[in-house]
Amino acid sequence: MGDVYGYLRVSSADQNVARQYVAMKERGIDARHIFMDKQSGKDFDRPRYGALLRRLRPGDLLCVTSIDRLGRNYDEVREQWRVLTREKRVDILVLDMPMLDTRRDKDLLGTFIADLVLQVLSFAAQNERENIRRRQAEGIAAARARGVRFGRAAKSLPENFGAMVQLWRKGDISGSQAARNCGMPLSTFRYKAARYEGSRGSENKKNL
Repeated sequence: MGDVYGYLRVSSADQNVARQYVAMKERGIDARHIFMDKQSGKDFDRPRYGALLRRLRPGDLLCVTSIDRLGRNYDEVREQWRVLTREKRVDILVLDMPMLDTRRDKDLLGTFIADLVLQVLSFAAQNERENIRRRQAEGIAAARARGVRFGRAAKSLPENFGAMVQLWRKGDISGSQAARNCGMPLSTFRYKAARYEGSRGSENKKNL
């Protein structure tokens, strides 16, 4: 009988892992055998998963809460399943899908059924993620069409900004002095001054 390990993965540093961790503890897994990665969607470098692979030995059991913990997409899930079961020769238990327990039915038919279920579920998981991304993109596009702006709100200009721009343009003070008086870098002051003057010019044209 080998050792039992658990692997947790969340997609961002602030995502709560409590549910996954509790599920592992309920299986009686030692905290020292629970490996966890926190990462962004763009970065799939999983140092703790790599450490887990080095620790696993034939006959060990790896528990994950769901199959999408093993990879970001259908191909990655299948590849990691192959590495774990064929190369590392460890068993896998997917907690939210007890049918995916490689300790059961070690005969050819049992292996075939487990592989088939894995393919169906990993495809369904990837398809759901793609649908979520599509719905998010459609929602953002619809919001932009309604005039909703995304990103950080622009900082309001200091009250003395207009006066500093005029003094700078007339040559009464240097750009560096004007920028310091406005509490911003010179490059930022020049950029905002150009936009400020452009917007003022547009307003004047409308009033003609």
